[in-house]
Amino acid sequence: MKRIIIMGASSGIGLELAEMLASRGVRVGLAARHTERLHALKGKYPEVVEYMSIDITHRDAPAKLNELIDKTGGMDIYVHVSGILRDNADLNPQTEAEVVNTNASGFARMLSAAYGYFRDNSRAGQIVAVSSVAGTKGIGRLAAYSASKAFDTGYMVALEQLANSENVDVKLTEILPGWVRTPLLDSDSRYPMEMDAEYVAYRILKAIVERRRRAVIDWRWRMLRSLWRLLPERLWVRMDVALTDD
Repeated sequence: MKRIIIMGASSGIGLELAEMLASRGVRVGLAARHTERLHALKGKYPEVVEYMSIDITHRDAPAKLNELIDKTGGMDIYVHVSGILRDNADLNPQTEAEVVNTNASGFARMLSAAYGYFRDNSRAGQIVAVSSVAGTKGIGRLAAYSASKAFDTGYMVALEQLANSENVDVKLTEILPGWVRTPLLDSDSRYPMEMDAEYVAYRILKAIVERRRRAVIDWRWRMLRSLWRLLPERLWVRMDVALTDD
């Protein structure tokens, strides 16, 4: 039986994915800063769910990840969903730093720890990371968010190169969704081509099973991302990118 660790499982995509896996009898180790919903899942699926409180911005997070792996009985797949989103057009410095600290520094901290587990234990594994199509181009109102997601993409490419050079049997899978209706979004606003978390979690599960290198969710966002990539920077920087349909 596969043993899957999900970092950021207390809400949104992570919670939906955790429920899908546990309901199928997959052994899962769940982590997030807040554990109320993880505790509820443990009560619902006591035979297959383990959980811990882990804050990826803290230095002790890798050690706690190893504790969770031990509780779960090992790790075959690491799924990183943790992240924050802030509409910060005013460029409040503290807000920008918090986004980067979670989405870039925390991301590197946890993916390096997961990679280290597979390498140091000579285990085959898979690292799955939920990033965003926002990392395709720098978005003015989401400067730190879009830049941090571009960092995530680059970090996974680097990990893949390292795995090849070290002959470490780790498969990398990057997930790139667009707007997903989760607590990260303003509940009073509607967003272009918005998707619900259950639909996205199902598509992520499919990408994991197929061991895809990169999955853009869904076809509408694949088309838009392709268009964004074709736009010259001199044109992109003159565009006013709207975040909502309001």
